[in-house]
Amino acid sequence: MADAFCHKGTKTRRCTKKDFVDLSVLVPLWRDSINNAVDPKAHRIAFHAIPDIIYRSNRYGCRRLTLNDDDGAFGETNSKGRLRMSDDAINVNDLFSIKGKVALVTGGSRGIGLMIARGYVEAGAKVYISSRKKEVCDQVAEQLSSIGTCISIPADVSTAEGSKHLVSELSSREPALHILVNNAGAAWGAPLAEYPESGFDKVMDTNVKAVFFLTRDIVPLLEKGASPGDPARVINIGSIDGLKVPSVENYAYAPSKAAVHHLTRVLAVKLGPRNITVNAVAPGPFESQMTKWLLEQFQEQIEKDCPLGRIGSPPDMAGVAIYLASRAGAYVNGVVIPVDGGICIT
Repeated sequence: MADAFCHKGTKTRRCTKKDFVDLSVLVPLWRDSINNAVDPKAHRIAFHAIPDIIYRSNRYGCRRLTLNDDDGAFGETNSKGRLRMSDDAINVNDLFSIKGKVALVTGGSRGIGLMIARGYVEAGAKVYISSRKKEVCDQVAEQLSSIGTCISIPADVSTAEGSKHLVSELSSREPALHILVNNAGAAWGAPLAEYPESGFDKVMDTNVKAVFFLTRDIVPLLEKGASPGDPARVINIGSIDGLKVPSVENYAYAPSKAAVHHLTRVLAVKLGPRNITVNAVAPGPFESQMTKWLLEQFQEQIEKDCPLGRIGSPPDMAGVAIYLASRAGAYVNGVVIPVDGGICIT
């Protein structure tokens, strides 16, 4: 049966258009092979061989496929008896490309959101940024537009009205969305005995409720930008404070980020069948307005405690965000990735 795909005496070669075999010939060969299998292992090989070859040849086109007849009738098998093929022509530039994708980054006018937005713009994506302050949002979008495409949609996603406005405005401009980065966040620090309910509510509304309701309302747009091989992506920005107990008195922030991490897992299971992946990034210390006071007082100690001996830089954050949004991250779903130089494991 391997002869249907390889010239006689050739077991490894580059595929051409001639390799796309007529299914009217292929399927009967497959059925005969299954029916004629003399033992369970041969039956498993026959059952999986043709679907794998069809998928590989059509998915990768002119790529190198290896058919090895030394082990069984149709090729070398793995531990589960499936035909094993090699594809040694992966295009790494395409693998990590997000060129032409449409992305929305909330809180994209400063800090970690700006690092991600800039990385996406430089990588060729069409990026929408949103933040509460219109002047700042418009100014940043104008600056990023000098290197690519960046558009400002000011909105306060911590409120139902602001979130709905953002979804409505984006839907009026784009037929589909490929990447949603839920980055907008808030923090509130105060001693235990003085911690205000209003501060607790603000942190939870911005960091947890806003992530859920914006994601829920924008799912139809994400579905239009999704496909089985290249799903739409939701990337939630959590924190290492959601993975370990922080040393500062920020009582709502750490629980809110832990909630974001678990909400990520819940949504990943729910939206995965709709070709939407949901993952979270848990940043360590990066320069931002939120961490300014912390780094001013404790940066030396923080760097000393970090196995890599430094705080995070913009390429560190842009890199993981691009990975999760690219083909390279298409099969990653429901994970929380710490980007902290190893701080959370010390």
